[in-house]
Amino acid sequence: MELVIGTKRWSTWSLRPWLALKRTGAPFSETLIGLRQDEGRTEAAILPHSPSGLVPALKDGDLTVWDSLAICEYLAEKFPEAKLWPADPALRALARAAASEMHSGFQSLRGECPMALELEPRVTAISEATQKNVRRIVTLWSQLLRRSGGPFLAGEWSIADAFYTPVATRFRGYGIHLSDYGDDGLCGAYATRLLATPEFLEWEAAAKASA
Repeated sequence: MELVIGTKRWSTWSLRPWLALKRTGAPFSETLIGLRQDEGRTEAAILPHSPSGLVPALKDGDLTVWDSLAICEYLAEKFPEAKLWPADPALRALARAAASEMHSGFQSLRGECPMALELEPRVTAISEATQKNVRRIVTLWSQLLRRSGGPFLAGEWSIADAFYTPVATRFRGYGIHLSDYGDDGLCGAYATRLLATPEFLEWEAAAKASA
């Protein structure tokens, strides 16, 4: 398999399926496309790999899957032994809902606090719209962690955690203290846990090395 990804410092959408693919233990190659260049050049570099003109894209033989959530679902089906979704049907449904909410929502947080792994953490004032996003994430994380018992959203690590790992980098990078948004420590500990997984640390090291 070949995973086509964008610049590791910035591409949250590339990070998510990369984490899931790493969890399968299957061998794969990376093709890295530099982002934030001239828009036409970037799209021209991506189009031979992805019909959408966007990254990420997964190539497996003659199959190309070009959306981050679709890639993760494909990997879950291809590698059932990796247990990328929880076995419990209710937790699996909730984990899928959480991942889907991240996939389509939290626009203000994304726009105002982009992932930038090369930067040192700093405290940043955020808008009310972004604060609303943070409050919703704290509520969502708290509910799932309490229901599953942790240590991750659905118990053991799952695709839902891959989808929220870039969010944890944003909280850290922009000095967003979850205790200011109703967290009693559960969500802050979870965010720290996401950023301590071996897979994320490998990605982060490569991102910083290329800065």
